Amino acid sequence: MMQLSPLQSRLAASVAASFIVLAIYLFLFSPQFAFAAELSAAPLDGVLHGWTSALDEAPTIGDGGSDSEDIKSRAPPVYEAEFGLFDRSVMGRAPSGVIALANNAPKNTALDPGNLASFVFEAKSVAGRGDGEGSNTSPLELRSDVHEAAQGSTGLKSDDDDSSELERRQSPTKTLWISGNTCIQPERKPDQTTLDPPQLTLYVSTSKDNTTPGPMADKKKQDVLVFNEGAVMYNTTLSGDDVYFTIVAPPKVASTDFDTTTYNVNVAASVDKSYFSYDADSEPNVFWVDSDSGATLMATGELKPTKDNPALERPPYTMFVFKEGDISLNGVRNSYCGLKEYSLIGGTRSRLPADTMTTRMAKRGTDSITKQEFFLNGLNSSTRYTAVLASDPNATPGRKRADNVPGGGGFVFRQTSFQTSDTGGSCYLIQNLAFCDQTQYRVPGNKEKFENATALGKFYDDYAKEMYDNFDKALQQVQCDAPNTSKYSLARTCDDCKEAYKNWLCTVSIPRCEEFSNNADWLQPRNIGAPFPDGKTKMDPNITATFGNLKAYTGSRLPRIDEKVQPGPYKEVLPCDYLCYDIVQSCASAMKFTCPLPGKLGFNVSYGQQNTTAGNTDVTCNYPGSAHYKSGAASVAVSMSGLLMIALLGGILSLIV
Repeated sequence: MMQLSPLQSRLAASVAASFIVLAIYLFLFSPQFAFAAELSAAPLDGVLHGWTSALDEAPTIGDGGSDSEDIKSRAPPVYEAEFGLFDRSVMGRAPSGVIALANNAPKNTALDPGNLASFVFEAKSVAGRGDGEGSNTSPLELRSDVHEAAQGSTGLKSDDDDSSELERRQSPTKTLWISGNTCIQPERKPDQTTLDPPQLTLYVSTSKDNTTPGPMADKKKQDVLVFNEGAVMYNTTLSGDDVYFTIVAPPKVASTDFDTTTYNVNVAASVDKSYFSYDADSEPNVFWVDSDSGATLMATGELKPTKDNPALERPPYTMFVFKEGDISLNGVRNSYCGLKEYSLIGGTRSRLPADTMTTRMAKRGTDSITKQEFFLNGLNSSTRYTAVLASDPNATPGRKRADNVPGGGGFVFRQTSFQTSDTGGSCYLIQNLAFCDQTQYRVPGNKEKFENATALGKFYDDYAKEMYDNFDKALQQVQCDAPNTSKYSLARTCDDCKEAYKNWLCTVSIPRCEEFSNNADWLQPRNIGAPFPDGKTKMDPNITATFGNLKAYTGSRLPRIDEKVQPGPYKEVLPCDYLCYDIVQSCASAMKFTCPLPGKLGFNVSYGQQNTTAGNTDVTCNYPGSAHYKSGAASVAVSMSGLLMIALLGGILSLIV
């Protein structure tokens, strides 16, 4: 018998061992290779007692975008587990017709009444990732905390934030956020029904025993959430098991009440943050600045830099506006794509001109706080509107829509309201002035004298600039650049004097106007002897008999207003008294500025005071940025001689009238 060499012996032993391992594998596992026919398995079986799969009748449409023009028909992707040579019978099989969702990759689906769309998020698709480890960074850095996001504070992360993020990534468990937005809902028959379309429902299961959650599944093995005004948000702990969820359309949507019965919904899953978000409880983060009969100015709260927008040059928000009581928005008021579809202003179906709403970034107030402003024109008079601020970080200007962006579905803030005034009033909204750039509110006007608000604003702005130029010439006589031993003050500079004078000048030379019908006790009646703008209506004789001999009531603060503008009767929000005091503190004593004192002659008809009562939101006196936020400045107790603050070069401004 031939003797094997050591090398041959080892080779023979290896071959024998390989055959033994192969035999054991074939005996235990009996692998079957998947054929192409398996990948096109039949949809969900039957109608589930009245409920049918959306894959049977309604195709999945769109690419996850919210714009109606982006919606395109296409077949839905079918869930296919990738297990190499191993069959699903060994590793676990997902039901046929279930749509697999990737992280932060929304799907758009059409649902007829009684239809459903089933989804799965595979735990293995994010295996090895820490909780909150996103593929990309949201352009607006919307915080995952809904309340913080609603405050509009979208600042850069601090060191503490980085530490918290590191802890979350090292966490052994993950959180899965499931969210959805109704983009299109059944539409009512015009003038026949006020019935609101019923809401969609989300069913979620984390149980292997319930891979098709829905109306007929075991209630104990699933969570059920009805959409809230077209939006749903849900989160659960993601362990080693897949998460299954189903969107179900209501089974009964009567064609007798609705012209169309189809729903269209965006749905997404994320381990970073809720892809679609809303907050119907916190502050709306947008504020009504002022309105006249056809225009309104709105502004956000303070904005902070973000990684994607460090200079705050790009507007981070959009806004949707509709008439209060507009039932076409009922059912989608918390949905970004729903608002974008149906809103009167900002909606894709709107027939209003594109320039009905314009937006810009601006620095306002004495602290130069950055805000985003929205100017609306062409509105109906005496009409109450609803405004909703929203962010869509996945549709940043200059950037194409893309999946895999945490929070990319947008954030919808709580709605707020505003109202336009009656036609034929004396107050007109001006804004975006060249010199008095902090001035944007209603002023005394006359549409017969000025063709539009732009021309009216220019009249006031040009006059204020002319007066400031006179002041600037006088200031050149002051030793502004002198050594410290010769300066008029070590605490204030000539730049402080210029700023204080400009703030005061723009406020007193451009009166803030309220209609005469406003009965707030801090308002000062003006021009009561003139007819109302319609040329027919006169002031109540009792009022003229009581105040007709007082100059403060029979004319405007500036004679120039009565000469050139010729407004009807109106009331003025008086300038805040501390604006006057700030000039005395900031400018050289040689300029001889003095201010009236509270309780003395002329004060009550020339200056107002802030109401510092906790919770008070009324603007009881006018100051730069007064329409945007409550100033922290208070009236300064300064002892001064004299009753008037005399305007420079001839006393052009009569401040006590």
